[in-house]
Parts: sequence; C-alpha cells; structure tokens
Amino acid sequence: MKVATAAYPIEWHDSWQSYADKVTRWVHDAAENGAQMLVFPEYGAMELASLAGAEQAGDLAGSIRAVSDRVAEADDLHRQLAQDTKTYILSASAPVPDGDVIVNRARFFNPAGAMDWQDKQIMTRFEREDWGIAGGGPLKIFDTAFGKVGILICYDSEFPLLARALVDAGGEAILVPSATEALSGYSRVRIGAMARALECQCVTVMASNVGDAPWCDAVDLNVGRGGVFCPPDKGFDPTGVLAEGVMNQPGWTYAEIDFDQIAEVRKDGVVLNLTHWEEQLPRVSAVELSPF
Repeated sequence: MKVATAAYPIEWHDSWQSYADKVTRWVHDAAENGAQMLVFPEYGAMELASLAGAEQAGDLAGSIRAVSDRVAEADDLHRQLAQDTKTYILSASAPVPDGDVIVNRARFFNPAGAMDWQDKQIMTRFEREDWGIAGGGPLKIFDTAFGKVGILICYDSEFPLLARALVDAGGEAILVPSATEALSGYSRVRIGAMARALECQCVTVMASNVGDAPWCDAVDLNVGRGGVFCPPDKGFDPTGVLAEGVMNQPGWTYAEIDFDQIAEVRKDGVVLNLTHWEEQLPRVSAVELSPF
C-alpha cells in the first residue's frame, strides 16, 4: 500500500469554496501520485474557523463552535473525495461536541464513502487547561483492504500501552496525525511514533501541520513534517525511517507499506519485541531497592 502523509499548512479561507478547492487539490495530488491511503494532521480542520470571521476564529471557545458547525460539510467533502479517488482518507481532526464534552475527533473514510472515527484518548495540558477538550473513546481498529490500521492522535503516540492495545487487537500500521507548535513537541511525537514502531514491530505514519496561523490561537504556530517509520529490522530501512519530508515544507511524503513484511518481521525478525513484550510484566512489579 502506498501511503501519503501531510505536512499541511493552516490557511485562512474567505469562503467555503476556497477550503473545498484546497482539500480537493491536496487529495487529487496524492491520488495522482499513486497514494491509496492519505493522512492529514491533528487539528488541521481548525482552518474552518476562518469561515466564521476573525473575531470568532481568534477566540478559543469560539473557534470550537466555528469548526464544529462546519464538520458535517467537511465530512461530505471528504466522503466524496474518497469515493472519487478510490482512496482511504484520514481527514484532519477537529474539536467536536460529544454529549456534554468536546472531543478531538479524526474521521476516517474508505473508498466506498463509509466513515468512522477515532477520538484522541489523552489530552495535553493545553487541551485540558486552556481549551477544555476531553478524552474520547474508545480505541478502534479499522480493517482496511490492505491490513488492520489503528490511529493514535499526537500525544497518544507517546503512551506505549495504547499502541500495544491496538496491536493486540490486530493492528499492523498506526496513523499518527499530529499538531505541534515547536521543534520539541514535534520531536516528542516523532520519538513516540518511532518507539511504537520498534516495540510493536509495525509501521507508524506521522502527519503534521506547518506554518503560522496567527489568527487562530489554537494552532497559531506549527512545526513538523510528514514521516513514515518502521522497525529497523530485516526487510525494513535500518534507520527505522521509511520516508520523511523536509522540515516545515508543505506537501505530501510518500512511502510503501508492505503488510506481508510486517508479518514476517514479527514472526522471524532479528529481534522479536512484540513476542517478548510479556516478559516485562513479572519484572516490572518486582523492582528491588539496593542499599548501594
């Protein structure tokens, strides 16, 4: 499977047509380059807030309302694009109401136009303390035509038990849409994505926002690039990096994911991290204090 992962610029739009034209252009560009699965970043949908005007877009609570008001239209657009291009599309995540709380939700579309979603599990301090975003539920595995795919949104990728739960449920690749405002944040997510690929002997696919959007407090600064990571084991790149884009340069990064090779390295790799995971469990509960 050929995957395309985005370094996506958050941009101001004066009209719905401007937004629709941009997303359509991005999707068709990836599809014309042979991509079969497209990954947009976390909170990339915040550019929809511009359609409500500068005052609402610049207010944290107002930006949530502005974006959530447009999510249904954005879903219809992505659904049609997935059907037209015969691709899987993980659209940019958005803050949306779910009962009495606001969650960070990424919607996933298949080539037939069906949609499901993954909510972010663990919130960053900004999401908790400033923005009032709550953890959603539950973790899901998506059974695609190519293999079983899970999604860990940004900060979630820094928690190994979440990835392990996806792998235990059959996951072979994990999509990691992210939004990071500084190199340190980007590095944390990148390190997390690479570590999860190592531990779980899977492929992880990281997307990022790039560029400045001073009109939207939630995503005013953006640092990152697209990246596809793998276990540095036989059949894969020895660096653990299948592909990476240029830092802070908008565009797609492409890589081929061989699900058969994932199965092979799990069965007969130079190391067997996935198989040997359970050997940690009796050891981590029996740490001894040494009077050194």
